[in-house]
Amino acid sequence: MASASTGGRVSCGRDLNCVPEIADTLAAVAKLGFDFLCMPLFHSRFTREFELDPAKSRIGAQTRSDLLLCGRDWNTLIVGKLSPWIDADAEIQTERRNSEAALAQELNFSAYLGLPVFMIPLKGPCNANLARVLLNHIHTGHHTSNFWIRVPLLASEDMREDLIENEPITCIDDTSVDEKTWSWWHSFRTLCDYNKRICLAIEVGADMPSDAVIDKWLGEPIKAAILPTSIFLTNKKGFPVLSKAHQRIIFSLFKLEAQFIFTGTSRHTEKDFRSYLQYLEYLNQNRPAPNAYELFAKGYEDYLQSPLQPLMDNLESQTYEVFEKDPIKYSQYQQAVYKCLLDRVPEEQKDTNVQVLMVLGAGRGPLVNASLRAARQADRKLKVYAVEKNPNAVITLENWRFEEWGDQVTVVSCDMREWAAPEKADIIVSELLGSFGDNELSPECLDGAQHFLKDDGVSIPCSYTSFLAPLSSSKLYNEVRGCRERDKDPECHFETPYVVRLHNFHQLAEPKPCFTFKHPTKDMNNNRYQCLKFTVGCNSVLHGFAGYFETTLYKDVTLSIKPETHSPGMFSWFPILFPLKQPISISRDDDVTVRFWRCNNGKKVWYEWAVTEPACSAIHNPAGRSYTIGL
Repeated sequence: MASASTGGRVSCGRDLNCVPEIADTLAAVAKLGFDFLCMPLFHSRFTREFELDPAKSRIGAQTRSDLLLCGRDWNTLIVGKLSPWIDADAEIQTERRNSEAALAQELNFSAYLGLPVFMIPLKGPCNANLARVLLNHIHTGHHTSNFWIRVPLLASEDMREDLIENEPITCIDDTSVDEKTWSWWHSFRTLCDYNKRICLAIEVGADMPSDAVIDKWLGEPIKAAILPTSIFLTNKKGFPVLSKAHQRIIFSLFKLEAQFIFTGTSRHTEKDFRSYLQYLEYLNQNRPAPNAYELFAKGYEDYLQSPLQPLMDNLESQTYEVFEKDPIKYSQYQQAVYKCLLDRVPEEQKDTNVQVLMVLGAGRGPLVNASLRAARQADRKLKVYAVEKNPNAVITLENWRFEEWGDQVTVVSCDMREWAAPEKADIIVSELLGSFGDNELSPECLDGAQHFLKDDGVSIPCSYTSFLAPLSSSKLYNEVRGCRERDKDPECHFETPYVVRLHNFHQLAEPKPCFTFKHPTKDMNNNRYQCLKFTVGCNSVLHGFAGYFETTLYKDVTLSIKPETHSPGMFSWFPILFPLKQPISISRDDDVTVRFWRCNNGKKVWYEWAVTEPACSAIHNPAGRSYTIGL
């Protein structure tokens, strides 16, 4: 099965309920441009009997031979579908037992054929036995099949029946109706313990839930979207098209690289069935172009990375190189230094007043270059000290000084906290911020260096604030759960923050400010405690918290990775994720209260966090047992 958006193309499948000749049908479907075929493995009306004689002893093959297709075709071109009569949670015992046996038979036959995916529909809220049989199958077999759970965005009984073709579609506002089928899915995946092989295939109907509920669905592990031909409208030329509301969800599904499955007969009989695929491909070609941030982050979506510890570890050349490519960050630093120089040195003193600027943590020199450019732009005199503790980067700085900077710059190979400065600085410039603002120990570093800043001196940045927002993402929960290290407690990964390009997630509320630090400061105690309360407003599940930061470099010159105020085109920082060990279910009327601590014992710094509403979690990372940042 071709993966979605391979080479920029959308991967599409054809869903059929009856396939008389499998090889011919597969050839016909491929000729229309489809990549795979969804079909039942057993005749949909063949209700097998496993309980009562004589029917249970019926002889003969119960479905077609696997020899009708070669192994490669079964492995790549066919998605199996469960027979529609199977109800493993039926209240009548004989019906339930029969369904259990038939379900096991179809799952086993799917594994025997080596199908890449087997699709199972959810038709109501009670699916515990279905989940049990499926989970047993996954844990006892040696197969690698994935399972797509087919769930409609709205239950069929809640769909409008007065739909007129080409009538504008209005969104339904009744939230209990809106969220009904999501709760079916949430119960099912919880019963299956968030198994990574159990994914979601959403069925998009003519009626759409509210935008908030659609956003919630988009935080789920959607692998496919089923598009009935009945949801397509007809344009003036007789071609199938989708309403604006449907187009919005399709664009979001493109970003998740979902595959699309067309079901139902052609409603545009004068046109070839290809016209449905062509329209989807047209939407794909005309979707909004990715911005610089999205292009940079390509391939890193939902990929967990340990935060850098540049204070404890010396960074590699390539790491510096990546951050130096940021087009926005250094231009903002240049603007901040420029404005600061104009404020500190009046026009009449520009030839006599030499400002002392110290770059603390100079790396390979981008901030030195930004400061020198700012001085030229402002037409002010500048004396620069480039302080760097990484002896490897100091070699680069010395070469810069020899080849370009000259005596205007003094390179200092030393930890800024231990340096005995020969004079006091008018301006100190640093880029010590991490994804959560203070998580690379900027407060401790700048406090240690503050004694060589003049009383009226300026720190760039002058302040920074971290932000937190609750999020739901079974993808990220599974990624954290999948982390395993020898000699480490299996739960320690849930007590570790990760830098991650958030992608397949649902943010449950707007971010709120957490910790703020200002420089220069008289208060050198950098321990913090914050209690934040969020109003969620929908039924959901809490998997952790996304962390962001905003910083004021100087006056109105800022940098931000908070989504609402994100500096356009800046990619130096991805958000940070603070996971929770146990997902917490949230009702629409619940508030989420989280408590966050920043702790320092003189040797290292760490965070602790706990949810106290709507339910209490354990305090994560007590005494920094799983994660610390070395001073």
